[in-house]
Amino acid sequence: MLTKEAQLHILALPSIFLWIGFVCAISFMEAWVKFRAPGVTLPLGLGIGSLVFKALNKAEWVFAILMAVDLFLLHRGMGINLPRVLFLIALLILIIQTLWLLPALDARIPLYQQGLEVPSSPLHFYYVGTEVVKVICLFITGIHFLRSIRIIS
Repeated sequence: MLTKEAQLHILALPSIFLWIGFVCAISFMEAWVKFRAPGVTLPLGLGIGSLVFKALNKAEWVFAILMAVDLFLLHRGMGINLPRVLFLIALLILIIQTLWLLPALDARIPLYQQGLEVPSSPLHFYYVGTEVVKVICLFITGIHFLRSIRIIS
């Protein structure tokens, strides 16, 4: 039998590690591996990447909503604690990525596809940096929840 706290994190715990897995697989692996495939040009790779990152963003929102339900609805009276603060940081990053970074990066794709010279931009570095911070926040939260699981005999 699990402790009451562990039972109540039934939504957050799998969501955290699935979210981390999705971000690491796509942002830290797929994003640059696809450009090494034979025949994948920069415009083609950017178009594929745009589709993949839109799908990732939707999946991230599902994980974020599940975590929010767990942390704020199932644990109403817990006040401000480390998991909530770290989740809110990850959520803020997701909002910034959704409303600013992804649209700004997508706006550059047609320019590449038209063969125009596109000035360099720090947007990719911002995106990667936010991904790293988001994964760290989620990982620490996940470890916190794993440590809270105790088997009661």
